[in-house]
Amino acid sequence: MKNPIIQYLKKTFLSKRIIGDKKELNRLVRADVLLQNLIEEKKIPGLAITVLEKGKVKFQKGYGYANLEEKILVDPITTQFRIASVSKPIAATALAHMVADGVIDLDASFYKYVPYYPKKKWDFTIRQLASHTAGIRSYEGMEYALNKPYTIKESIAIFKEDILLFKPGTDYLYNSFDWVLVSLAMQEASGIPFEEYVTEKVLKPLRMKNTVAEIQEHVYPNATSFYVKNRLGFREAIPVNNFYKLAGGGFLSTTVDIANFGQTFLDNKCLNKEILSQFLTSEIINNKPTYYGLGWQVSQDSMGRDYYGHVGNGVGGYSNFYVYPKEQLVFSILINGTNPKIQDVLDEVISFIIG
Repeated sequence: MKNPIIQYLKKTFLSKRIIGDKKELNRLVRADVLLQNLIEEKKIPGLAITVLEKGKVKFQKGYGYANLEEKILVDPITTQFRIASVSKPIAATALAHMVADGVIDLDASFYKYVPYYPKKKWDFTIRQLASHTAGIRSYEGMEYALNKPYTIKESIAIFKEDILLFKPGTDYLYNSFDWVLVSLAMQEASGIPFEEYVTEKVLKPLRMKNTVAEIQEHVYPNATSFYVKNRLGFREAIPVNNFYKLAGGGFLSTTVDIANFGQTFLDNKCLNKEILSQFLTSEIINNKPTYYGLGWQVSQDSMGRDYYGHVGNGVGGYSNFYVYPKEQLVFSILINGTNPKIQDVLDEVISFIIG
């Protein structure tokens, strides 16, 4: 007699491997139930998840709808989401290539590459921008949801006249404007538009064919609709133009592309270890770790397991991307809604899957 739970697992998780461990089987079922409950309880409109273990699919599924009005289901393989700040590790990988090629120096002054940026009280470097220790301010008011067709260079008008909030290298303040400036410096140093450089150095070599810069006037047939939730339910998010902050939060992608991106780091197929270690090592400020490297969160989970990756939150998109080197696991979770406030549930899902 066939075990119905095992049959269910094989069908649900799209994995061909044989699940022999009953404890592992139970953990995957519990993770599945938690995610399905998020849909049934109307916490989120849709979600996709891909988990790789040693390069092979361990858990993969779509939940809910990519488009609520048309009842289009989420496909974990093809559905594109706004990945928000998970864009930063992609941009950081492009920056690492530029460092490896000798085009840009992490410890050079930002003004070496962008001399027209207004001078501040203190100088600051590319490394300090990439690690959020340069003193650049965060969003104010509705800057988070701008809908203006800025180029990267034009967009610095938003904040270029503002003072630095602290002396660079003495404090940490996470913000996406840092990476606007990094991407501008990369353009000026290379003479190549940032989006083209990322495509040629990262997306094409890693076969991330479903990862693209979101350009407002373009139509993306596999992209979700983007939602926010209020007391009456879900409604479509306001239009935004994220192109100017592409490096900090402007890409569309799938869980498969993001998971495979993470796997290249476990497989040591992405640049040399000496350069990557600078990006994947937490900065130290006042003898304390910031738990952030260069474009990457570098930390430990509640069980003390080391990981690197990023969490992202944007208009109509929420994302989790984690690489666990010791466990050889990669997690990619994408949601088509502005911060749904379910990170505790996602953390529990991840813990169940890791075991």
